[in-house]
Amino acid sequence: MRMRFNKVLCVAGVVLLNLAGSFCQLDVCGQAPFNTKIYGGGDATAGSWPWHVGIGDFGCGGSLINKDWVLSSASCLSRTPTSDVFIQLGRRTRYDPDPHQINRTIINVISHPDYNPVTEDNNIALFQLSSSVDFTDYIRPVCLAAAGSVLDEGLSSWATGWGYTANSGLPNILQEVEIPIVSNQNCSVAYNGSGVTITDNMLCAGQLNDVFKGQCEDDNGGPLVSKQGSQWIQTGVIIMTNACLHKNIPGVFTRVSQYQDWINSHISNEKPGFVTVPYSTPTPDPNPTPDPYPYIPDIFSGSSPSLQLFPLSLTFSIFSLIFCFFI
Repeated sequence: MRMRFNKVLCVAGVVLLNLAGSFCQLDVCGQAPFNTKIYGGGDATAGSWPWHVGIGDFGCGGSLINKDWVLSSASCLSRTPTSDVFIQLGRRTRYDPDPHQINRTIINVISHPDYNPVTEDNNIALFQLSSSVDFTDYIRPVCLAAAGSVLDEGLSSWATGWGYTANSGLPNILQEVEIPIVSNQNCSVAYNGSGVTITDNMLCAGQLNDVFKGQCEDDNGGPLVSKQGSQWIQTGVIIMTNACLHKNIPGVFTRVSQYQDWINSHISNEKPGFVTVPYSTPTPDPNPTPDPYPYIPDIFSGSSPSLQLFPLSLTFSIFSLIFCFFI
């Protein structure tokens, strides 16, 4: 009986080890050592957005979310056939050679089953790389907004891409632009009469004035990110790229936080790092009293990005091995 109990504990230790290891992506995602952006827009510096990738001839963009997968839009599939198409990672320039660039082909594409090309609802897709990439200062995964994230109007965000610029040309250097989040209600008002319906699966960002700032043609599939602490978190995927043809309407994005379960269901190893926006911890009580139910960070939804999960998995590994050895 005692030996059976010991074996149960041993198995439990192994389970905890695997569980902890599945969240290790939070330790590496959203880190951009060369990004010091605070305001403005224009040419991106090398390494500023290490998760941004070019797909095919850059008719679409995407974001690296772990060593094997890229997140993009489902509409990119019609613009960029997957046969013989490669994804370019670590690249800053469209035309000039880049010393930090590596290429991968696409071996699997998973488009959301409820994607509607007419309404643009559920416009999201996963691209599997032909082989894993090694992370560098110029190639790193981005964190993803977890389910339940709240994006307040005015939240500072950044969109990146090689799409058309104000002078109607395709830029050589990756472009970046800072744009605020616009509430879905105000976004719907801006699009009133256009035939576009802003759903709960979408979010909006941009300027509501005579100076347009946002995405344009060929930016499709690229990321919209916000910074929280030291981490960059992807909140949106660029889907509507005609906003640059008009004034007083924001850009429209697929809301990433709506798809945490769907993304995780298709990625078996090294799940992307999901982080709840905004992330906050309880304010310490200056005169604390014993609490029978202490606060425990919600590592399952990603709301504790600073938690070091690799040491946790290592701890479980050591204890499990020692315990099993003496059974």
